[in-house]
Amino acid sequence: MTEPLNFDINGIKACQRNRHPLLFVDRVFDVVPGEKASGVKCFTYNEWFFPAHFDDEPNVPGFIQVESLVQTFIMTFLSKEELRGKKTNFLGINNVKFKRKIVPGDTLTVHATLQSYRRGIATGSAVSFVGDEPACSADFVVAVPDVLDQFKPKSAA
Repeated sequence: MTEPLNFDINGIKACQRNRHPLLFVDRVFDVVPGEKASGVKCFTYNEWFFPAHFDDEPNVPGFIQVESLVQTFIMTFLSKEELRGKKTNFLGINNVKFKRKIVPGDTLTVHATLQSYRRGIATGSAVSFVGDEPACSADFVVAVPDVLDQFKPKSAA
């Protein structure tokens, strides 16, 4: 069995297309390509969204929590050599649950599992924690358009 992979920020950027200010995972570890990945996002008050959400009670918006989950999830398959750097598109986000508020100073740990990858469509889920407390979870269906397009019927000329 090979050792799980680890990615720093440059390794993450080599695998996926998200960039600042919309890159919401700082480090990815325990990656078994085609199976699972874990990631970490450290939230500091310097994040661009905290002053607006909200100045009297800063917390991480739900869409950013979901992005942290999916950005870890896509590393379960974009860590495969043949898929590195490919674009991805959401096809579905289901069963999203928010369990706790995430505030400046919190570190979000995400664990993602790939259930299926076929013909450019990945399905799976991710759960996140702050310490031992559940924070957010969701199920995803994500497409890799470059791969998916190979399986679309050809139009008649």
